[in-house]
Amino acid sequence: MRKWIWIAGAILGLVVVVIAIGGWMLYRASRQVPEFYRKALVADPAAQAKASNAMLQKTSDLVSDVEREGRWQALFTAEEINGWLAVDLVNNHPGAIPAGVVDPRVAIRPQQLTLACRIDRDDLSGVLSLTVEPYMPEPNVIAVRVRSVRLGALPLPLGQILDSVSDASRQMHLRLQWQQAEGDPVALISTAPPRDQDDRVVRIESLRLGEGEVYISGTTQRR
Repeated sequence: MRKWIWIAGAILGLVVVVIAIGGWMLYRASRQVPEFYRKALVADPAAQAKASNAMLQKTSDLVSDVEREGRWQALFTAEEINGWLAVDLVNNHPGAIPAGVVDPRVAIRPQQLTLACRIDRDDLSGVLSLTVEPYMPEPNVIAVRVRSVRLGALPLPLGQILDSVSDASRQMHLRLQWQQAEGDPVALISTAPPRDQDDRVVRIESLRLGEGEVYISGTTQRR
C-alpha cells in the first residue's frame, strides 16, 4: 500500500514539474523579441528624425506626381518608414495608434513585410509581430497573404487579427474579400479607380518589396 502511495506521489510530483517547466518555457517564448525590432528601438534619435523627414518629403512628392497626368513611382525604405513611425506618427498623429499599442516598427524583405509592436492589454502583453506577403494581382487590387502572427515566439490564432483587418477596411470604405492560399488567409482589398476633381483616374499598378525597401508605381490618366 505504501509503495502505491509513493508511486502515486512521484507521478503527481512529476506532472507538477512538467507543467511548471512547460509554463516557464511558454513564458520565455512569449517574451522573445525579433532581432530587427530590438535594433529598431535603439536607433539614433537624430537618424530617426532625418529618416522621418525623408519619408514625409517623398510622400509629398508622390502626392504631387499622382496629381499630374502620366506615370508616377516612389520607393520607401524600412529606415524611412520606421523613422516616421518613431517621430511623426507619435508627435503628430497619436490618435492613429490603437490603445495598448506602443512603438510599431517594420522589417521589409523580398516579397515579405513584418510589422512588430509592443502590446500591453489585459489579455495580451509582449511583442506582437505580424508577417504578411503583399502583392498586386491586378491594378487597384492589393492582396495581403497573412503568413503568421506571433507573441514573442508563440504563434497566435489569426481570428482576431483578421477581424481587425476587416473592421479597418470597412472604416476606410474599402472592399475586402477573404480567400485562401495553401491554408493561409489572403485579403483582397480593392477600390474603384480613384478620380480627382479634374476627372483624372489614378491606377496603382505595381507594388514590390525588396531588401529593406518597398516600391510602388502607377499612372494618372484623364478619363
